[in-house]
Amino acid sequence: MEEFLTFTTEDGEEIEFAILEETRINGVNYILVTDDVENEEAEAYILKDVSNDEEEDAVYEMVSDESEVAYIGKVFSELLEDIELTQ
Repeated sequence: MEEFLTFTTEDGEEIEFAILEETRINGVNYILVTDDVENEEAEAYILKDVSNDEEEDAVYEMVSDESEVAYIGKVFSELLEDIELTQ
């Protein structure tokens, strides 16, 4: 059973993502998501939990730093052996 997350963009648009994998590195939670679980060539995105302790719900933002994407992407590639991640 897949978990889903609704992501609200800065302009108020809601996008539903399927969570493919989760990991915690250096005290930061990361999730790997996609908006199309049926397509093998679908885009995947790495989101980082940027919420603070006072917030009830987690707040995620897309990881945009290229070195962070490369590092976290390698971790997710190892966790999900059947998925190939490219930048």
